[in-house]
Amino acid sequence: MDTKLNHKKQTIKRFFLIAFLGTVVCMGFLFFLDRGLEGALTGWFEDRLMAVYSYTQTANGEMVYIWRPDWTMVKLYGAIFAFVLVLVCSVIALVLARFLTKADVRDRMADLGEMIHDYMFSDKDASAVFPKEYNAIAIQMSEVKDKMRQHEQLLREEAARKNDLITYLAHDLKTPLTSVIGYLSLLSEAPDMPLELRAKYTQIGVDKALRLESLINEFFDITRFNLQQVHLDASRFDLTYMLVQMTDEFYPLAQSHGNTIILDVPEDLSLVGDANKLARVFNNILKNAIAYSDADTEIRVKAWEGNNRVVITFTNSGPTIPPEKLALLFEKFFRLDSSRSTKTGGAGLGLAIAREIVTLHHGEISATSQNHETTFTVALPLDQPRETPPTLDTYLDNKLP
Repeated sequence: MDTKLNHKKQTIKRFFLIAFLGTVVCMGFLFFLDRGLEGALTGWFEDRLMAVYSYTQTANGEMVYIWRPDWTMVKLYGAIFAFVLVLVCSVIALVLARFLTKADVRDRMADLGEMIHDYMFSDKDASAVFPKEYNAIAIQMSEVKDKMRQHEQLLREEAARKNDLITYLAHDLKTPLTSVIGYLSLLSEAPDMPLELRAKYTQIGVDKALRLESLINEFFDITRFNLQQVHLDASRFDLTYMLVQMTDEFYPLAQSHGNTIILDVPEDLSLVGDANKLARVFNNILKNAIAYSDADTEIRVKAWEGNNRVVITFTNSGPTIPPEKLALLFEKFFRLDSSRSTKTGGAGLGLAIAREIVTLHHGEISATSQNHETTFTVALPLDQPRETPPTLDTYLDNKLP
C-alpha cells in the first residue's frame, strides 16, 4: 500500500511539473513569435478583438481618430486564451504522464523480476535483495521460497525412498526366483528322488513362487498408485460381515506368528462406501498389525457407531513407534522396518493407499503409539460422504466402553 501511495504522489508531482513547463514553453513560443513578426500578432489581436475606435472633434473643428481598449473583450478573450492554454498543456501533461507512468511501471516490473530471480536462485536474504518499499513482496517471496524448499526436500526424500524400494524389491525378486530355479533344477535332475523329499522341495518352490508373485504385485501397486486415480463404486454393505470374514482369512497368518485376533463388532453394522476399496484398507492395516506385533499377543479389532459415523480401530502390542516415524507412516514408500525382512517387507504403499481410499470416502485415518501398543483408527461416514466431515476426535470421545 505504501508503495502504491508513493507512486501516485510521484505521478501527481510529475503532472503538475509537466503542466507548468508546458505553459511556460507555450507562452515563450508566442512571445518570441510575436517579436519575430514585429508585434503583428499582438497588433492583430488589439485591432480586431480588444479595441474600440471612435472619432471626436477638436476645438478647432478637426476630427480625431481615438483608440481605447475594450476591457470587457480583453477580459473575455484573456480568459478564453488562458483556458485553451491550460487545456492544451493539461492534455500534453496527461499524455506524457501516462507515457512516463507506463515506462516507470515497466522499469519497476523489470527490476522486480530481476530481484525475484536473484532471490529465488541464490542464498541471499530477502532484506538484502528487496528494498524497503517491497517489504510485502519480500515477505511473500520468502514464504514461497520456504514452501518450495520443503517441497523439493519432500521430493528428494520420496525419490530416495523410491530408489531404495526398487533396489530392495529387485534384490527380493532375485532371491525367490533363484530358489525356485534351484529347486526345480533339483527335481528335474533327480527323477528318482524320494517322494517325501520331492514333496518338500515342491512345497518350498511353491512358497517361493508365491512370494515372487507378491513382490510383483507390489510393483503393480507402485504403478497404479502413481499413474491411476482411484474411483469409488459406493453402495451400502454389511461392515460386520466384512470384518468377520477378514479375521477368518487372516487366521492362518496370525497363527503362524502366534497372534490371536479379537473382534468386537456390533451385529448388522453397515455403511455406504466402496466395499472392495475399504476391504483393502482394513487388510493393509491388519497385515501391518500382524507384521509388527510381538509374538503370542492379541490383535484387537473394534468397531462402533456414533454421530453418524463408524469408527474402526486396530490395536496390536509391539514396539512403541517414535513420534517422528509415526508422522511418516502414511507416506509413500515409507517402511517402519529398515531391515526389510523378505517375509514381511513390502513396498511401503499399503498405508499410503489406505489413506487415499479413506480420504476419498471423506473419512479420516490416524495412528497412535504408546506403552508398547499401536492403534490405527479409521472413521467413515455412515451415509453419503459430506463435504465437511467432523474431526476424528469428535468420534473418539463417543467411544463405547
